Amino acid sequence: MIKKYTCNNGVRIVLENIPTVRSVAIGVWIGTGSRNETSQNNGISHFLEHMFFKGTSTRSAREIAESFDSIGGQVNAFTSKEYTCYYAKVLDEHSSYALEVLADMFFNSTFDEEELKKEKNVVYEEIKMYEDTPDDIVHDLLSKATYEQHPLGYPILGTDSTLETFNGDSLRQYMKETYIPENVVVSVAGNIDEGFIKEIENYFGTFTSNHKKQVFEKPSFHSNRVARKKDTEQAHLCIGFDGLQVGDKDIYNLIVLNNILGGSMSSRLFQEVREQRGLAYSVFSYHSSYQDSGMLTVYGGTGSNQLDLLFETIQSTLDKLKKDGITTKELKNSKEQMKGNLMLSLESTNSRMSRNGKNELLLKQHRTLDEIIEKLNLVNEDSVNELSNRIFTDNYSAALVGPNDQLPKGM
Repeated sequence: MIKKYTCNNGVRIVLENIPTVRSVAIGVWIGTGSRNETSQNNGISHFLEHMFFKGTSTRSAREIAESFDSIGGQVNAFTSKEYTCYYAKVLDEHSSYALEVLADMFFNSTFDEEELKKEKNVVYEEIKMYEDTPDDIVHDLLSKATYEQHPLGYPILGTDSTLETFNGDSLRQYMKETYIPENVVVSVAGNIDEGFIKEIENYFGTFTSNHKKQVFEKPSFHSNRVARKKDTEQAHLCIGFDGLQVGDKDIYNLIVLNNILGGSMSSRLFQEVREQRGLAYSVFSYHSSYQDSGMLTVYGGTGSNQLDLLFETIQSTLDKLKKDGITTKELKNSKEQMKGNLMLSLESTNSRMSRNGKNELLLKQHRTLDEIIEKLNLVNEDSVNELSNRIFTDNYSAALVGPNDQLPKGM
């Protein structure tokens, strides 16, 4: 049972009591990410996330780490295009303590200049590590090709030059503008009762802001082709198609379609590209949904001498999917796989906390398990085939990272 509560200042609290476990997961979700940034401060959401762990007015960075290690708990954070999350997972008996530490990090981080310098170097190294991972770079390159100068095309980590400009004042200013009450959701899942809502409200229910929630500009989908030469063993190819936004009426059709195309080992791309032709070790598809847009991406990595054949195989797989449609067996298997994945995810307090936090932040609604299964059951061959023909057109973007910058023939 999910309990929702909105504080007087606009902060939303979502609590799911799971009495059969002994853990509690607490997540503080903020509706801000790289999409909220400009070309001048790109990467500040991610750097701010790092600095929350570098000391408060009452705890040093080491003491924050020891706070959770000493109780056998876990603490971490991540930044995406549209949100940031700080979260902890602890034994139920330590839930109040974990909440207090997370609140301390949220409200009392000092952004000490010495810590800033050290953490900048850490993020510089993170960017270098990312640069050494071409199968990661190609996805950001695709976003840049697709969305061009729109913030959805910015890298989450930012760049060396933007990172260099960040200081305590710029971090505090960015917090004032984006870490506003109506942008904050505190999600809790585990062996905890509704009384915990009051504890959360005591920390998060009183802060205020005179800043308004940012209004996003909807991005345009651009059909661009980009390539980046890099000294790699493989050529890494990404193809992006205009997708669906969060909460779109066809989202369940898309979930099934993506699973059939490249979301599992029995998917068409995996079977055709890897199993039948041996062209790639890694080939898959996935969908990214944003508040007003989305993109379905196909990825494959292969030797540069096989790049043309890889692209040709992906294209023929998509053409066959559009021409002949999905099969009854594929539809049935995909639905059952989705139901199984959903059921298995519900066994984790972290997964439930994340699911509830994202749903509240992006959709402001929570479907029950029965409602989700009912939506999946409504998906049929006609609805998936119609969507397939609508998405897989010649209006696609593409990105390549490899030992040469020669795009596949016919692209």
